[in-house]
Amino acid sequence: MAKPAKNVRRAAVSALRAWSKGHVYADSLIDRHAERNHLNSADRALLKAILMGVLRHRSLIDHCISLSRKGKLDAETRDVLRVGVCQLLVLKIPDHAAIYETVECARAPVRGLINAVLRRVAHHRARFVREMDQLEPATQFSHPHWLFKRWKKLFGPKNATALMDWNNVPAETHLRPNLLNPPTPGEPEPEDHIAAIDSGQYYITDPSTARAPELLAPKPGETILDACAAPGGKAIQIAGLMKNEGSLVCSDSNEKRLPRLEENLTRCGVKNATIEVHDWTEPAPEKWNQFFDAILLDVPCSNTGVLRRRVDVRWRLKAQDIEELTVIQKKILTHATTCIKPGGRIVYSTCSIDPEENIELVESFLKDHPEFTLADHHQLLPFKDDCDGAFAALLIRKKE
Repeated sequence: MAKPAKNVRRAAVSALRAWSKGHVYADSLIDRHAERNHLNSADRALLKAILMGVLRHRSLIDHCISLSRKGKLDAETRDVLRVGVCQLLVLKIPDHAAIYETVECARAPVRGLINAVLRRVAHHRARFVREMDQLEPATQFSHPHWLFKRWKKLFGPKNATALMDWNNVPAETHLRPNLLNPPTPGEPEPEDHIAAIDSGQYYITDPSTARAPELLAPKPGETILDACAAPGGKAIQIAGLMKNEGSLVCSDSNEKRLPRLEENLTRCGVKNATIEVHDWTEPAPEKWNQFFDAILLDVPCSNTGVLRRRVDVRWRLKAQDIEELTVIQKKILTHATTCIKPGGRIVYSTCSIDPEENIELVESFLKDHPEFTLADHHQLLPFKDDCDGAFAALLIRKKE
């Protein structure tokens, strides 16, 4: 295998520095820094492995650094060390490559320090691994202490630990057959994912995302709203269940996300959809008053069910964010009620595992809206269901 270019480590450090400023998600940084450094596919993969490895195991990596270096470190030097330790402990890259290439990407005044710390980590690696089970779980599995404490209260210590362990395993790629352009019966899942997606026969989505559209149970000929539709995975499934018959309105609050939504719908052969911009924290347009037979509300949420996919969210999320999100979620749900026909149905869904955003919010909504009843609900939990966490509730509007 060709030797990775030195600038891969430098790109990883630069990406970490940019990430720490809080303006850009890790996935976007991978694309940006791979392009900026003209990385080939192998080097881009290494950049992704290092950046995601550091973010998944940051607390554990910092613990190892603290055992190997006493005293303060400036932010950039710490990020260089994180890149090196990640290669040694997480990615298990050979010592000579991990240490030499990382030292070379550091500023000249700190190269001696970087070299000494990384060699110390490499020398004591077996002891670090042996003592890992003795660490406090939030450190061992690199999650914020407040989040582990919250999950321990909700799910118990064993399940909370299993959940953190799940989040640290890179997510598998799942291909869902497109109901509008299905593969030949008995045809195995393709090895070439890109070609299968480009052909519109499949699209990438976790099995958990199917629950909400299935609970909505859209029928051919109905008028359906996917209120927070971008990038379009659930809309594609809804159109498939509708057999492209009837009307599917796909809305999103962010106009910049609409081109990707339209591209995905077109590629997968969705012909019964129209796309509109609407922010559901605002009242619905008058034209949609009691207009829809069914509405899917896949609302903005804390993403606590998909932390293995959205790796940096665990470090961004704060407890008060969940409280603020519930206000937004309830507002969106309330505004959608004016759009549903008598006898119609709403599926409220999140990719959260937090009851405040899910069943507790639904129960609170029902107290304020006696014209709706809760017909069914499901909560998927990674440690129980072996898939991403997700919630979906089916609300039926009583007939007048």
